[in-house]
Amino acid sequence: MSRQANRGTESKKMSSELFTLTYGALVTQLCKDYENDEDVNKQLDKMGYNIGVRLIEDFLARSNVGRCHDFRETADVIAKVAFKMYLGITPSITNWSPAGDEFSLILENNPLVDFVELPDNHSSLIYSNLLCGVLRGALEMIRKLRYTANA
Repeated sequence: MSRQANRGTESKKMSSELFTLTYGALVTQLCKDYENDEDVNKQLDKMGYNIGVRLIEDFLARSNVGRCHDFRETADVIAKVAFKMYLGITPSITNWSPAGDEFSLILENNPLVDFVELPDNHSSLIYSNLLCGVLRGALEMIRKLRYTANA
């Protein structure tokens, strides 16, 4: 029985490492294809956005999370459910704006940066910008779903 449990853990670790290495190869290729880091950052955000638009359906189907009542609850679901489900981490939520409409997610252990060393000539590259795009795309789709349901 413990062998099966170990296989599941090993499989998740291998999948995580494969994703990390594949992501690194993707960023490397983007750095070769575009002349500056700003363009690479834009492409990572755009790709992440497209992933988020599609990923939200999978998240809603698999997580059985109900409707959030406020933005703080939304932040909790993102940090404690979504990041855990897809990346195996739980970021901390900090830096709430006075109006309560902005916050920061702090990743203590970002799985995307395993095995990564950025060269000095890419100091303005936002390596994990894909995650920002994923969040933006998913939240935009939730907003659209909410307005569609209320119409």
